[in-house]
Amino acid sequence: MTKPEDPNRVLIFDTTLRDGEQSPGISLNTQEKLEIAGQLARLGVDVIEAGFPITSPGDFEAVQEIARRVVDPVPPVIAGLARTHAADIDAAWNAVKDAARPRIHTFISTSDIHIRHQLQTTREDVKGQARAAVAHAKQYLDDVEFSPMDATRADVEFTAEVCQIAIDEGATTINIPDTVGYTMPHEYTAYLERLYELVPGLRDVVLSVHCHDDLGLAVANSFAGLRAGARQVECAINGIGERAGNASLEEIVMLLHTRQADVGLNTRVNTREIARTSRLVSRLTGYSVQPNKAIIGRNAFAHESGIHQDGVLKERTTYEIMDATTVGLEANSIVLGKHSGRHALQQALAELGVEAKGQTLNTAFKRFKEIADKKKQVTAMDLEALLTDELREEIVGFQLEWFDVEASSRRPPHATVGIRTPEGGEATGSFTGDGPVDAIFRAINAATGRDAKLREFRVDAVTGGQDALGETSVVLELGGVSGSGQGVSTDILEAAGRAYVRALSSAVRRQSITTEAVAATATAAEPIPAP
Repeated sequence: MTKPEDPNRVLIFDTTLRDGEQSPGISLNTQEKLEIAGQLARLGVDVIEAGFPITSPGDFEAVQEIARRVVDPVPPVIAGLARTHAADIDAAWNAVKDAARPRIHTFISTSDIHIRHQLQTTREDVKGQARAAVAHAKQYLDDVEFSPMDATRADVEFTAEVCQIAIDEGATTINIPDTVGYTMPHEYTAYLERLYELVPGLRDVVLSVHCHDDLGLAVANSFAGLRAGARQVECAINGIGERAGNASLEEIVMLLHTRQADVGLNTRVNTREIARTSRLVSRLTGYSVQPNKAIIGRNAFAHESGIHQDGVLKERTTYEIMDATTVGLEANSIVLGKHSGRHALQQALAELGVEAKGQTLNTAFKRFKEIADKKKQVTAMDLEALLTDELREEIVGFQLEWFDVEASSRRPPHATVGIRTPEGGEATGSFTGDGPVDAIFRAINAATGRDAKLREFRVDAVTGGQDALGETSVVLELGGVSGSGQGVSTDILEAAGRAYVRALSSAVRRQSITTEAVAATATAAEPIPAP
């Protein structure tokens, strides 16, 4: 990607599907990644870092499918991450080559602590690897991004040498990562200003920033980078990512949107898609959004103090610097009921950006009717939750077929469940527990023959009202591997059972992926963390 003609245009590079998925407990399948990538395209991000193709066959397949299928409404750049190894770059190219706008993002550390202790090599070797990697990638395509990992803890003069090498070999974007979230805004500004002095060619390419939130400074540092001249921000929905996470996309975008008159920078993001994107990522990853999270937390536009309520009722801007509608939080007009037909459902899904026809529409309609029989009105947020829930059914693994629960205050609850196995058979299991939900979870363990340990269990209402859909989230551990799952139903017990079975399927799948990765590393270099 060349530099935007508008010098005030900021490119939004979304790494939810790469760095975000590296968060503990998150394991998305190809269909789920496609769903998120499609929504990111509707959101209007400029670049989607779809994954790290060399790490596993599953990650390669997901990046490849995103490259081939995410083209609307405007084709975003689809990037694949690669170390400086030739095999990594080949894998990244083969994964992204079918994209309308492909990119290879390659990286190597420039900090002495990484060079000595992780790479166990020398500065000269790092320079040679950077040169060879960018040159190799340029044989395949024009759009190549280079990152000197852990740059903010590295010698700026040496980092400048490596960046100059990358530019000389044809890199079109240079990204300066604060990989461990150590720097402070004034330090980051000074570092980038010094880089501009040392690397004259840096002004001819896109300068990018990638900041982690270990000290809670990811957004502040990213903004400092923009003030210093960077024009690409690498960020993630809901701020998810390694350890404490990445810079939050919604915070960066709304900072630039709300203070545009003062800052003078802009993005092409459709801010009205922010809330929907946040909800989708939260549901599919199992990572909830804290209530007081800026922009998209449920309290972000809520007022309990009498003084605040009085002020907002008289004039919204007394205590709100943003209009909730600008991030997509307005009440949606879509309302369906049990008498609504296929065409009405299809139209409602289309308004949510989902094209449903044929068997897909039939399946969605059947699930919609099941819920509509129990719920007076099905809103847009209900449909989002139901769509995500249906998406989960495509995971190859265990599925909850039925359950019976006997609960009483005079004896321990007892549950019996029927589980469809990956092979297509049905297994049953019974168990008692501390409560009906615990009994269902233990019965699922008995039916599947797995000794999974529950780590987290959460229940939320999708919308208000007595007949609201319940959305449950489960994180469990199986043999040292974690898995997460979600379930949606008007019956909390059913939603909990669905979530547990999906979390168990996720953990089993992650065990399989780990086995594949171990086999792959027998013939490849040891994987290292990404920036």
